[in-house]
Amino acid sequence: MNKKDTYNTLIEASTEIIYKDKNSKFFGYAYPITKIDEVKTYIDILKKQHHNAGHWCYAYQLGTEQIQYRANDDGEPNNSAGQPIYGQIQSYKLTNVLVVIVRYFGGVKLGVAGLINAYKTSAKMALENASIIEKTINVSYRIMFDYKNMSKVMRIIKEKNITIINQKLELDCSIDISVRKRDSEVIFNIFNTLFEIRIKKYTD
Repeated sequence: MNKKDTYNTLIEASTEIIYKDKNSKFFGYAYPITKIDEVKTYIDILKKQHHNAGHWCYAYQLGTEQIQYRANDDGEPNNSAGQPIYGQIQSYKLTNVLVVIVRYFGGVKLGVAGLINAYKTSAKMALENASIIEKTINVSYRIMFDYKNMSKVMRIIKEKNITIINQKLELDCSIDISVRKRDSEVIFNIFNTLFEIRIKKYTD
């Protein structure tokens, strides 16, 4: 069975876009993120940058297998801002991403349908303006062994073209490796069957 082990995210923050509708201005931003704390950091930056704006609406999605997401209307009518923004994240099949739309009210009400369209369009423009990259879902392992078994371990790492994240090469050695998910079981079994070598899943 070929399990999907890739996901799409952003290479870097997008450049600012602006969308206008009936005197209201919508500024759009998209950011790559890896943890929830970054959401507040980016929104705080935008609140300083756009301190006269009325709304800072956003949506984010995090995770590759266990998904966390949130859509925030920030005072706009229910589901008229956050959800249309989140819809664009889904449409582009992205994760580990935050999209923020900052609105300056222009004196003319847009109505719920108008707001949905404005936030959806702004989010789409922000993501169109970003560079998207496909990444692999990886599993990390720690291999533990005595120094005398070093050449045996290194030979396999070289043969299988395995990425080393970290290594401690003393009398008691440990090497942290990162393996693409679809290959992880095979790699685990290779090391697990070796005499005097231990391997376990590793999270930093």
